[in-house]
Amino acid sequence: MSSQSPHRRPLRVLLSEGSSTSAREALTVLAGQGHEVEICDPDAHCLARFTRLARFHRCPGLRDDPAGFLAFIENLLRQRHFDVLLPIHEQGLLFARVPERLAPLTSVALPTFESYRTAHSKSGFGRVLSELDLPQPPTRAVKWGAELQAAIRYPCVVKSAIGTASRGTFVLRGPADLHAAMGALAKIGRHAELLLQDFVAGAVEHAQAVFCRGELVGFHACAQVFAGAGGGDAVKESISRPQVRAQLARIGAHLAWHGALSVDYMRRDDDGVPVYIDCNPRLVEPMNAALSGVDLVGLLLAVSLGERPAPVPDGRAGVRTHLGLQALLGCALRGGSRADIIRETYDLAARRGHYAGSVEELTPVRLDWPSAVPLAATAALLTASPRLAGRLQGEGWGAHLLDVRTIEEIERWSRG
Repeated sequence: MSSQSPHRRPLRVLLSEGSSTSAREALTVLAGQGHEVEICDPDAHCLARFTRLARFHRCPGLRDDPAGFLAFIENLLRQRHFDVLLPIHEQGLLFARVPERLAPLTSVALPTFESYRTAHSKSGFGRVLSELDLPQPPTRAVKWGAELQAAIRYPCVVKSAIGTASRGTFVLRGPADLHAAMGALAKIGRHAELLLQDFVAGAVEHAQAVFCRGELVGFHACAQVFAGAGGGDAVKESISRPQVRAQLARIGAHLAWHGALSVDYMRRDDDGVPVYIDCNPRLVEPMNAALSGVDLVGLLLAVSLGERPAPVPDGRAGVRTHLGLQALLGCALRGGSRADIIRETYDLAARRGHYAGSVEELTPVRLDWPSAVPLAATAALLTASPRLAGRLQGEGWGAHLLDVRTIEEIERWSRG
């Protein structure tokens, strides 16, 4: 899978959740390298539960019971003696708050709580971009209601200051889009800051890196070829972006980052300039990087263990991968009929159309046949009723993630 794995000794690794596509892909990478993996998640039927490669532990939900979730993790670490705790999603915010409680129990790579909170907040990340004079869309904070409606100039983007996997982000190209998003925006706006951004026309691209105490040691970039559910990638392709690598290195150094950090940006149509729109303080779907020759997961393990790996070169450009689950949900959410779902399923199986020359990154059937169960079930359900797509998509945004109330509770811990 990768020729650049800096740590070969088999390790015992605990993944902090199993519902996200990133967790499923990290599991595949880790197990493929011979590591022993265990997973915690509040959902007994989460995406990474369908595997023969890992042991599963059902835990309290981070969103509803952060103290209970942390206690469960600490107890598990004491009982089963893991080499590395891998905060594959937003659980890193909680772990960064209590490093002194985790340090005696396992190894983990995280920045300070203040740096993590800055990167996790859309407004905080915007301030970092301003301080470094890096390009971002013109942005202003607005309140829900008359102030928001008066400020809107189509096309634009409205987002909450906190959100993951496109939660709380709405592209508004006209009044119809605003009307469709009104309910969700009203709910968000009453509880959190709203940000209004100018729309940037360009290609959607992503970059992620692993840092060791502020130094970038591994980098990978990919471009969205075809969008799936919620604007996520159904098909992506690895690319070479030296400019983005250098700018992400500056961001990581500015935050004294330790661990994984990812950014989304638009490569502007008129001049090719990367305009940064979002930040995730974690790895995001690391399989394309692994197949391109950059073992970000292995680098993260090494950094977690206190090693200081030498920076690795970028991987191969032109490696195309896809997520069948995202593709089918995206087809249904765009209004696809039963016939459209069947056609999309056939295209995926036959590797034709968008999927020609592409490798499935989420469902490694040859390595782990149970991973096909969620994809097969989704195809069957959507064929029966494409309208189920919205409900199925929402299942990925569950109790394993943070919300505004949970973040405020964790911040109160930080004030002692």
